[in-house]
Amino acid sequence: MAYNSATDLPSLLNSVDAAARDLTWQAIVVNNSPAEDLTDLLAAFPNVSLLEPGENLGYSGGLNLGVRAAPDCRYFTFLNPDLKLGPGALTTLLHELERSPSATAAVPAIQTMDNHTRTSIRREPSILGSLGEALFGNGWPSRPAVLTEVVRDPADYGYIHAIDWATGAALVVRSEAVATIGDWDALTFFLYSEEVDYSRRIREAGGQVMFVPESVVHHVEGGSGSAPALLALMEVNRVRYYRKWHGPRKTPLYALVVLAHNTLRLHRPGRTLAIKALCSPKVRATLPHASRNRQARQW
Repeated sequence: MAYNSATDLPSLLNSVDAAARDLTWQAIVVNNSPAEDLTDLLAAFPNVSLLEPGENLGYSGGLNLGVRAAPDCRYFTFLNPDLKLGPGALTTLLHELERSPSATAAVPAIQTMDNHTRTSIRREPSILGSLGEALFGNGWPSRPAVLTEVVRDPADYGYIHAIDWATGAALVVRSEAVATIGDWDALTFFLYSEEVDYSRRIREAGGQVMFVPESVVHHVEGGSGSAPALLALMEVNRVRYYRKWHGPRKTPLYALVVLAHNTLRLHRPGRTLAIKALCSPKVRATLPHASRNRQARQW
């Protein structure tokens, strides 16, 4: 899925052959930015097809369009455009899925462009975990797991294991699981929290998401932008996810914790709008593509 990604796509696409090694692959780029013409840029890549929806479908909507247009395959790989895949990154993920019948999906280790491993593994969102993130952030990294949503222990990034979810830069999924799980939830998650939801649906269907540290990708980040409205949407979608999977009774308390998280960081750009959106249905209805969201006001 691409959005204002002309600068990033060549690096990603040039890295696929080495990442896939002897695998046969076909890439589909969904261009969510109607003003950006990618035709000439992608003409240099014979294994790449371009889809032009003519509007911004959001991350989930773009992925759904790509899946529907894909040829028959054994695995789907969902990639952010601002990635560079390491040598063997894709074959390593697929080998793990072939080795472990219970594994439905696999994610790589994510490194910055200067080779620092990112803390990409996450736990299922919870009230106490979110509270720990609000109060301590990256402080007290050895605190109990119940008080954190981010897995910060370096040891957890050194071996293959099942996880709840990981930040959504790269995800390989068995094709039969994609058919069973169905579309990414584009109605609820135009952008942000879609990977949390998709991973939860994999687990609810009895599958596992595996973290595979031998597979490495480098993430530039920032391709979707960092405007205050996008930060507000990210925080609101945290609550939307929680309500979807944990029910309406506990959601007000979770929303209060997310509100506290943003209030404690009020000095940072965009937090004021996030607070307003968390408190006001009218403000939520002004966030990007709220007209697509059936929960734009209520959650």
